[in-house]
Amino acid sequence: MPAMKKLKIRQVKSGIGRPERQKRTLEALGFKRLNQTIEVEVSPQVQGMIDAVQHLIEIVEDKK
Repeated sequence: MPAMKKLKIRQVKSGIGRPERQKRTLEALGFKRLNQTIEVEVSPQVQGMIDAVQHLIEIVEDKK
């Protein structure tokens, strides 16, 4: 089985004042604090969560 593609994402805006669904999506992705960078394996489920909170996060480019 081929390795899943990984993606680094950073939370750049707070979940405070956002709908509960968006707050729970940030938690489900693994965010605990602002400006935290996490690495997730891309799947259809994770891509849907990223799309739902795309205004609160950014994709981090690897510097190679």
